[in-house]
Amino acid sequence: MPLRVYDTLRAKKVEFKPVNDNNIGIYFCGMTVQDKPHIGHMLAFVSGDMIRRYLEYKGYNVKYVQNFTDIDDKILAKAKEEDVDYREVAERNVKAYFEVAKRLHIKPATLYPRATEHIKEILDLIGLLVEKGYAYESGGDVYFKVRQFKNYGQLSKRNIDDLMSGARIAVGVEKEDPLDFALWKGAKDDEPGWDSQWGRGRPGWHIECSAMSMKYLGNTLDFHGGGEDLIFPHHENELAQSEAATGVSFVQYWLHNGLLNLRGEKMSKSTGHFFAMEDVLSEYEGAVVRFYLLSTHFRKQAEYSRDRLEDAKRGYERLVLACRSIAEHLGKLGDSGGISSPAGQALKDTIDAATAKFFASMDDDFNSAGAIGSVFDLVKNYYKLVEEKGSAVTQDRSALENLRDAIIVFDRVLGLFPDGFPPPEERIPREVLALVEARQQARKARDFKKADTLRDQVDQMGYVIEDRPDGQRIRKK
Repeated sequence: MPLRVYDTLRAKKVEFKPVNDNNIGIYFCGMTVQDKPHIGHMLAFVSGDMIRRYLEYKGYNVKYVQNFTDIDDKILAKAKEEDVDYREVAERNVKAYFEVAKRLHIKPATLYPRATEHIKEILDLIGLLVEKGYAYESGGDVYFKVRQFKNYGQLSKRNIDDLMSGARIAVGVEKEDPLDFALWKGAKDDEPGWDSQWGRGRPGWHIECSAMSMKYLGNTLDFHGGGEDLIFPHHENELAQSEAATGVSFVQYWLHNGLLNLRGEKMSKSTGHFFAMEDVLSEYEGAVVRFYLLSTHFRKQAEYSRDRLEDAKRGYERLVLACRSIAEHLGKLGDSGGISSPAGQALKDTIDAATAKFFASMDDDFNSAGAIGSVFDLVKNYYKLVEEKGSAVTQDRSALENLRDAIIVFDRVLGLFPDGFPPPEERIPREVLALVEARQQARKARDFKKADTLRDQVDQMGYVIEDRPDGQRIRKK
């Protein structure tokens, strides 16, 4: 089954065909680093990572570029508020991103270009647009002539006349047209800036992405990704200025993820509706957060809540426990060849069906939610067969190895196990189990003070008691 991708520009699913044979270029809009990453940011980056992993699994050579906007009005405002250099604000938030990305098991990008490191490329691109008549200088600023680009609005499906009459777009005093947007901004005396033929200034937001993406991936990208809130004006402006400069198609497939909602409102720093990732990760493992973010198709809107994270935690733990069960049964077989049985064949049939469903989902616009559903179908059928057939399944080495290997393949795409396939659960020492049982009896007797003391003793021995609706679970820290 061929990979089909929904392209925002064409507004439909189309078969994927790479620009350059086996080599794929992906550009994902990264953070503007005026603050630490929140969970809304990470939905985009986890989605991009999943897409990259799947393309690599299919055998493509992927060059994955994710930028940092490290000079911007918001960054300058934050630096002024804190009375520090703007670079200090940018650096600490870039560092915060990398810390979070590691915990969410996001593979490092091929390149992390920054706007301030590509001033030459930005100025060259602006100069080309001026030369071609698509841009003009005014009062130390340089603007893109929106009406000069005849297809403006094609990505966001907006009519240029409607934009003129209805959109709330600030009119610059030096603009020829209120729709024109800044490519270069003249710097004030107290602001950082770089010398240019139009005077000292700094790049506009949109031009940096065009300059950096085309430098590293060529004039036509396979994929360009980001949140759907970037479609207009950011990606619309990127498309216009890039194609005006080169005369060729800028992006083959535009990928836009849906947004996380909190109490029905979009997560954003401007509204205050967001959760910083450092707060989320203080309560939940990175793998659980990643599992939660991949459990909805990346293009759909999703509601963020603690209840949904708790559901994700339970689902992820069920998957881990199934892996531990498989590893434990294989370990018990030792060097023996195991047996083959009709029950083992039934498990193999289940593996084949789940595998087909997994890859059909991934080939359908990178549907990680459907892929995860197929993994849980497999886990459910594994438990059902063990319950019904017992040792006929657990002693069939070939079937168990096929099951383990299938899950390992699935994880190459989903990236849920940062430390590899989960090993068997370590056996809990008898003295710990005795304390746990004593605590359970104390709770039944409503002697909660004693129960808390026993829990603390278990904790000091390096184990955690989790009270769950389906009973207690004891795990090593």
